[in-house]
Amino acid sequence: MRATFSDTVTVSHASVSEPSLGRTMPTSRFAADFEQVILPHLNSAYNLARWLLGDDGDAQDVVHDSFLRAHRYFDSFDGSDGRAWLLGIVRNACFTLLRGKKGQQSTPVDTLDVASGGDTSPERMLILEEDLGALRNCIEALPPEYREIVVLRELEELSYKEISSAAGLPPGTVMSRLNRARIRLETCLKGKAKGGRQ
Repeated sequence: MRATFSDTVTVSHASVSEPSLGRTMPTSRFAADFEQVILPHLNSAYNLARWLLGDDGDAQDVVHDSFLRAHRYFDSFDGSDGRAWLLGIVRNACFTLLRGKKGQQSTPVDTLDVASGGDTSPERMLILEEDLGALRNCIEALPPEYREIVVLRELEELSYKEISSAAGLPPGTVMSRLNRARIRLETCLKGKAKGGRQ
């Protein structure tokens, strides 16, 4: 289910090690801290952007811009949770782009990877692909504010506290949105099951 960003982005140490003006941290320490705290989460950032935007090119652009923004403002990072901090930057960039593109159709996300279990019969694989396609379509049909919570919780496996930090929402709102999103997904999937297989 997870898309990987590592194939499409090459991070040069030179681009990471050049601090902005006014930073008091030594360059080598800044680069090491940034690499340790932020770089491990680039795939998660790409995954979130891809699900929110539905377009590979836009997702790559947003993650690149978010990476640069995280680098520029890394000295303001409080040290608590690098993943949530980076995903918050990506989330904000995605919603800014979505507001700018309001009214345009989004390109659907590519098919999810199918993890085959013990049963690899063609019929079983076809049913599994159909079910994953229905799930993907239902997730894409969610409003962005629900879709982000589902992606952060179910695909990125962030805790409610981490989601709250990344999305800038109170934990109660996170839980409420996740609950509503799950109800919508369940309703959507039941509708597709009724309409699909008879």
